[in-house]
Amino acid sequence: MKLKIPNGDFHAYLFDCDGTIVDSMPLHYIAWSRALGEWSCPFPEDRFYAWGGVPAEGIIARLNKEHDFHMPVAEVAAHKENYYYQILENLQAVPEVLELINLAYGSIPFAVVSGSTRESVVKSLTQLGLIDKFPVRICAEDYTHGKPNPECYLKAAAALNVDPAYCLVFEDTDMGIESAKAAGMSWVRVPAPWERK
Repeated sequence: MKLKIPNGDFHAYLFDCDGTIVDSMPLHYIAWSRALGEWSCPFPEDRFYAWGGVPAEGIIARLNKEHDFHMPVAEVAAHKENYYYQILENLQAVPEVLELINLAYGSIPFAVVSGSTRESVVKSLTQLGLIDKFPVRICAEDYTHGKPNPECYLKAAAALNVDPAYCLVFEDTDMGIESAKAAGMSWVRVPAPWERK
């Protein structure tokens, strides 16, 4: 299955990372399950996917509020990242997106725009040999308001010096697509793992 690119005069491609370039969401869920399991905190898989694009610390804060827990946010986030890195060797690219990256690279500027930390994004892209194709990386540390706020995508457009109206966003979550829409950008939905089988 190929991605359907909308008609338009696009001057930049902006890619979410987890679940879009890298098929990391199943691995991230394993890592979340381990980290939150230490606190007996429930985190159903459907909730995990619905919250795609929310930075780790934001997820933990939401769960604390929801369950009246007092998990140490930075500590649990660090544990979760470490669990993810331990299984990173199992990471694969999303085939349809990898094909597009290989076809379009060099003809249009790319940026990666992620709710994950810079360290996580760099490790994931490096694992798949894609890091050099994304010199512009807008990660969780680079903006104040996460998706669905448009801030992250607007920062990427500014970094590439491209008008938002000429940017095409690749996203796998509703929250990410709302962010792209709010930034005035066109978008392509990347199918979830269970939709690609």
